[in-house]
Amino acid sequence: MSTDLSTYKFNHTMLRVKDPQASLKFYRDTLGMSLVNKWDFEEAKFSLYFLAYDSEGAAEGGKPWSDREGILELTHNHGTENDPDFKPHNGNSDPRGFGHICISVDNIQAACERLEKAGVKFQKRLTDGRQKDIAFPQKANVAETDLKNYRFNHTMIRVKDPQASLKFYTEQLGMEVVRKKVFDEAKFTLYFLAYTHGAGVPTDDGRTNPVADREGILELTHNHGTESDPNFTPYHTGNDEPKGYGHIAISVDNIEAACKRFEENGVTFKKKLTDGRMNNIAFMLDPDGYWIEVIPKELAKE
Repeated sequence: MSTDLSTYKFNHTMLRVKDPQASLKFYRDTLGMSLVNKWDFEEAKFSLYFLAYDSEGAAEGGKPWSDREGILELTHNHGTENDPDFKPHNGNSDPRGFGHICISVDNIQAACERLEKAGVKFQKRLTDGRQKDIAFPQKANVAETDLKNYRFNHTMIRVKDPQASLKFYTEQLGMEVVRKKVFDEAKFTLYFLAYTHGAGVPTDDGRTNPVADREGILELTHNHGTESDPNFTPYHTGNDEPKGYGHIAISVDNIEAACKRFEENGVTFKKKLTDGRMNNIAFMLDPDGYWIEVIPKELAKE
């Protein structure tokens, strides 16, 4: 029984949502994603919606949902849509942890103009601040259009100690650092990790983003000094109150062998394969306590 880390995939990112119909309308109609899988757990009173770019021309289009990258999982706990006091925590106000997901587009000026005309609320427009090549839209509803060139590019989480996190994600999970951006003046560094599947690390010329056209990237944000701050408050993982972000997931070739290797290497588990009724998934913790789900690539066939 063995496992090959070079075959692993960064499968999905999970976010909790208040109203699934509003969220589905946003991610499908505004951002052009497709619903590729749905699970309802009536007894436990929650539903899972899996979305991805799946049209012809999409980076991972047409592949089984559990054996691909670039999936967004929306978790809906039944009844929250009617609860006036419920609001998912987005991680960008205290307590901080998760930061954002990122969609890469073929023409950012045209994309932002389309979204703005449609009434999308922006946290940051292209013209705001010093970074003119990124924007942060919030939500809106627009008519469907052909967005096949869009990619669910990355998920960002904040980390306390980049060396501990990099060691975990590269040595334990088999990811590679595919890009790094240092902002000395602002005192933070961004590390972008992904499974390269033998393609190697792309060359970064400093002018264009060499990984903008792919999916399945994890961005680790390190605010300088947190690693040595004795008073640092651990980042919020999203799975205690206030809840919002939930986890990332990797799909593996042999889940029993993968989990055996993780356990032998001293990885901390939140849920082992043998725990509970769902014996085909596991959850482990990274150095900051963020949850990482492990699923078999064959899960879509089960």
